[in-house]
Amino acid sequence: MAMKIVRFNCCGMDVHKNLVVATIGITDRKTNITEYFQRSFSTLNSDLYRLKDWLKSHHCSDVCMESTGKYWIPIFNILEDEINVHLTHPKYVKAIKGKKTDKKDSKWICDLFKHDLIKFSFIPPKVIRELREIARYRYKLVCMRSSERNRYQNCMTISHIALASVVSDPFGKTASNIMKEVMKSNVIDDDKILKLVHKNCKNKDKILDSLHGYRIESDQRFKMKKSLDHMEYLDQLINSCEAELIKRAYPLRESFQHITQIKGISALSAILIISEIGIDMSQFESDKQLVSWAGLSPANNESAGKKKSVRISKAGQYLKPLLVQCALSAIKDKTSYFGRKYSNIKKRRGHKKAIIAIARMMLVSVYHMILTGEEFNPCDYKSFMKPKANGNKSLTVEKALEFLKQSGVDISSIQVNL
Repeated sequence: MAMKIVRFNCCGMDVHKNLVVATIGITDRKTNITEYFQRSFSTLNSDLYRLKDWLKSHHCSDVCMESTGKYWIPIFNILEDEINVHLTHPKYVKAIKGKKTDKKDSKWICDLFKHDLIKFSFIPPKVIRELREIARYRYKLVCMRSSERNRYQNCMTISHIALASVVSDPFGKTASNIMKEVMKSNVIDDDKILKLVHKNCKNKDKILDSLHGYRIESDQRFKMKKSLDHMEYLDQLINSCEAELIKRAYPLRESFQHITQIKGISALSAILIISEIGIDMSQFESDKQLVSWAGLSPANNESAGKKKSVRISKAGQYLKPLLVQCALSAIKDKTSYFGRKYSNIKKRRGHKKAIIAIARMMLVSVYHMILTGEEFNPCDYKSFMKPKANGNKSLTVEKALEFLKQSGVDISSIQVNL
């Protein structure tokens, strides 16, 4: 039985750093015989425009290619205004081993695309893509700052400074001011140190103990100074990225600003979420598909009717950590909706699974709020936040005697004083 042909004129591309191999498949509607046209192009802009003209000369308006690193982006940018470009993960177009060449790969993608056997990747509009680039750059900067902070704390540990053990934030106002004073000389003035301690600090009496006997060697002092300079520079870059994100997201605010009604999602968090999922929820078939795309649902790993693993998938490299951070913020208030949900799930499944469950609930709420424009109002909100009071369950003497009688106990000898 012949497979159904969905696209009678389409192109498959095998993309590399310096080479693009394109195969156009044109199928005769009467005979269902496909004629192939194949050509190779370099990734220089002039050659990519020749690729575009070549596609137009064959009246080909549908193209499919692998999402190979960042190499697909220049091709997509040049073709997207006049040609429907579809992107797919390499695992969905994997060719048979032993029969793999660039030309065969290109033809294989064309055949799969022709029969509509490929699962396509989500590509947001250009405005969202630009927002995403800046958001992901910010994420990388935050990771770099975290690494630098760990490096700085390692230097403190080596130098016998246990300040991180007595203050809540080693990079807060109190700890930063104390470390600046410590870095000035090898001898500290206790009175000066105590004046730098914030009035709300809980372990004031232990701060001096954490510093006495410290010894900062010249190499550690050099590293700590450079780390502080680097962290200060990274803070400036992160602040610049956040300002740019707010500026670019402002025209789109009416589409997503109401999701900040969800506890734990700030204005910046909302922008970062939108930079990943966009504002057009019709791209996803359902909230379940979005949750799976974000990596918040268990991956399928089953064989012979046995589930080998129920761990969440590795998808959502940027979105999943963000939602987990929002979930951690939301559960701080134990009396809130998500705080109570978390407490209930944690009793049965533990902290990690409970946090992932809350992150999933928040993403589902975001999906429906953007899709419908509704405010945050879960269907079980009222019943969950204000449960009905239980009836009077006090045990009367009559009920107790009836229970004993039904249990087979001889109650004739029991004396009851009413």
